[in-house]
Amino acid sequence: MICSTNYYYFKSAISKEDCEKIRHLGTSKLLETAVTRGDNEKSDNDKKAIGNKTFEKIRKEGDIIENYYVRDSKVSWLDEPWIYSLLQPFVTKANKEAGWNFEWDFSESCQFTKYTPEGFYSWHQDAAADNSNMYKRYIHGITEEILNTKKIPKNYVRNNNWIGKTRKLSVTVNLTDPSEYDGGNLMFDFGDHSKYDRFHKCEVAREQGSIIVFPSFVYHMVEPITRGTRYSLVMWNLGRPLR
Repeated sequence: MICSTNYYYFKSAISKEDCEKIRHLGTSKLLETAVTRGDNEKSDNDKKAIGNKTFEKIRKEGDIIENYYVRDSKVSWLDEPWIYSLLQPFVTKANKEAGWNFEWDFSESCQFTKYTPEGFYSWHQDAAADNSNMYKRYIHGITEEILNTKKIPKNYVRNNNWIGKTRKLSVTVNLTDPSEYDGGNLMFDFGDHSKYDRFHKCEVAREQGSIIVFPSFVYHMVEPITRGTRYSLVMWNLGRPLR
């Protein structure tokens, strides 16, 4: 799907005080390691960081995706009502002003993320916004769990508010003053047929408290951190699949 507006931003929309409050809350719950890796049988130590390479470039180099890990960060999960009250009005405004007018009615738990030097999150979509990414009901003893780990399979959930819905609008908030880190820019890939440059560095997001809202099917990444630490908050907003 191609949109006339690929993302919508609010510069320094969240106060420094609220950013610090979220940072304190997120770090107090830190952190599980979020390192997404390939699926082959190589040990983690034998895999390479994908960094800012695209999958296309890796294939052109004659390599395979499974030889890389595509994310390196630490995360915690926040579901405090005041955070939703703070962010959701910006989602509503961006959805209208950008002309997307997506139907959405619920927000997932917010993901607080800490990126340290060499930390990154390579190219990915948050969801395709169609039936292929729709959340399904998890039923203990009936839904098959992932062997060995006993984890709930991808896209299966217990929360009734998520069932039958998919991610439509993604939100990212920069919680860190730009003087505290280098690298770590949010990047977008608008695709081959974009009327804009395909790869776009979203430097407007570097101001502390800035909010970026974009359709969840847009490919994006966080460049590797080269100095300091970057803290961010991500929220996904759900609705029935696009038709």
